[in-house]
Amino acid sequence: MKIAVMGTGGMGGYYGGLLAAVGEDVSFIARGEHLNDLKIEG
Repeated sequence: MKIAVMGTGGMGGYYGGLLAAVGEDVSFIARGEHLNDLKIEG
């Protein structure tokens, strides 16, 4: 199953990370400061 997480703040990052850790195909949708952080730190 493909899952898109809208927002990569505390909640989106946490639950998206949990889903990714158990093998789900997770895509994060981010903007602003969170997008910059993802580009730099992954």
